[in-house]
Amino acid sequence: MGALHAGHLSLVGAARAAMNGDGVTIMSVFVNPLQFGAGEDFTRYPRDLEADRAKAARIVDILFAPGTDEIYPSTGAPPIRVIPELDPPRWEAAIRPGHFTGVLTVVAKLFNIVQPEIAVFGQKDIQQATYIRAMVNALDFPTELVIAPIVRESDGLAMSSRNVYLSPDDRVRARALSRALRAAEEHWRGGERRTAELENVGRKVLAETVGVETDYFAVAEPQRLEPVSEAAPGSVVMVAARVGRTRLLDNLILGA
Repeated sequence: MGALHAGHLSLVGAARAAMNGDGVTIMSVFVNPLQFGAGEDFTRYPRDLEADRAKAARIVDILFAPGTDEIYPSTGAPPIRVIPELDPPRWEAAIRPGHFTGVLTVVAKLFNIVQPEIAVFGQKDIQQATYIRAMVNALDFPTELVIAPIVRESDGLAMSSRNVYLSPDDRVRARALSRALRAAEEHWRGGERRTAELENVGRKVLAETVGVETDYFAVAEPQRLEPVSEAAPGSVVMVAARVGRTRLLDNLILGA
């Protein structure tokens, strides 16, 4: 969605690697109103298209930066949408109703417009990537999906466009998310397999940090992100928390 940082740019490298250096690389930049709920940060979401154009010009062949009217002409929203079956809704789907409908609908439109052979998404938004993969499989898109690793700041914070919202103090507090993930991972590597215990370890780290309000800290299986009683290699550990006014996501994959 723009405000490009090194994490975004790393996706281009992953795309070129997947194509063995052949083909054309296309980057889309579009702040999608359909995936923002009432009261969320759509109007203040970081935007700097000129800076994005300059960064993209150095690494991609084509920058596709459509206006809202191009993607959602006349009505401002599509009359037909891609709605995932999430019963019951969990994690982001429970906290942000309609969010993944907005994500899947715009990605389906972008796929049909661009017709990519390979599409690269970042692991940082693991829930989005998981549901996009399910959509690709269910609707027979002729597109290979690649999930690229999270790129982190030197202090461990996952790169995100929303990091610009963080005050210096909040930036320090935000490190608790990656610390909580690492703590759960260390207990798993030490032999703990019970997800309830791993989740307790992560929540404890978050609770000890003043100014961090946890939405969830969860361990899930990787295909549908369903809860599991025991963690295995490939299980996803996810966290969402509010640091000051900023909501942040992070995750890791056990055994990766």
